[in-house]
Amino acid sequence: MNFSRLKYLLVYTIPAFIVVSLSSDGWGTYATIIFTFIFIPLLELFMSGSTENLSKIKEAIAKEDRFYDYILYALVPMQYAIMFYFLHNVSDLTLPLYAKIGMVTAFGISCGVFGINAAHELGHRNTWYEQLMSKLLLLTSLYMHFFIEHNRGHHKHVSTDEDPASSRYGEVVYTFYFRSVIGGWLSAWRLEASRLKSEGKAFWSIHNEMLRFQIIQLMLILAIGLFFNLTTLLFFLVSATMGFLLLETVNYIEHYGLRRKKKGAGYERTLPIHSWNSNHPLGRLLLLELSRHSDHHFVANRKYQTLRHFEESPQMPTGYPGMVLLSLFPPLWFMVMHQQLAKYTQVHESTLTT
Repeated sequence: MNFSRLKYLLVYTIPAFIVVSLSSDGWGTYATIIFTFIFIPLLELFMSGSTENLSKIKEAIAKEDRFYDYILYALVPMQYAIMFYFLHNVSDLTLPLYAKIGMVTAFGISCGVFGINAAHELGHRNTWYEQLMSKLLLLTSLYMHFFIEHNRGHHKHVSTDEDPASSRYGEVVYTFYFRSVIGGWLSAWRLEASRLKSEGKAFWSIHNEMLRFQIIQLMLILAIGLFFNLTTLLFFLVSATMGFLLLETVNYIEHYGLRRKKKGAGYERTLPIHSWNSNHPLGRLLLLELSRHSDHHFVANRKYQTLRHFEESPQMPTGYPGMVLLSLFPPLWFMVMHQQLAKYTQVHESTLTT
């Protein structure tokens, strides 16, 4: 038996903390946010992680091993169980407001850290059922358009000014939110309109997936409002917003200040140098290797368990949880990341556009 694959079971650590948070009626509701954004970043300050890649033989075996898929698939029913548990518990009129706020942060992390993250991995798969699971996960954050924009927009335009989800040098994360959220949503409409036109189908029809996404999301919102109450719906909307803003914060840190060069009418091919990479072990395992982002953009359909480290990739000074926190304090972010960019461009050919 390949015991090394069991390390990915650590992805269920955060769901376990989320259940603890949602089961509490006091300050214990903050267990998830403390674990995710205080405990993990502190540990990763003292961890550098491994740059080792799988051998060709081990990579081929891992690629076909369904165990890794089952770890991923289990997150779908888990997310929905957590969502209903959250809605039920946050509706309790006897709970103090501070406890409900803690629950909101727990479910927001559930949406952003492993809900959308698992959806991201599944959205790159080719089977109908894996893509369906991706959309189901994105529904819990009311961010279903990500399925269209990420795969057909972001991966095409990444690390260029044409991509709303690629942050620019000197850009503050809070202004990036507006540009990426609004720009990504509008881009998904344009991409879907272009697809329908090329297939000779009407925009205002059932064939328009963006229209279907909006209707499905509105139905979920109405269902929560009717089966629970408007206050519970408000808490859900805040959690969902926290979830997709966590995603956008990750987008912000993944390509900050990196740009692909112009090549004729287009751009050079996306290379490992166009994404920030992190080998910090806890972030890698808890986020299903999302932090090995350079290889993900180099070969988008690589399964998470086979993602590789590249020596030429720019490296983050710490793992994703710590970098997310750092990005929320722009002066500190600029101080650290501009120094990292300066060091990187001294060794490698500059890809920075100011």
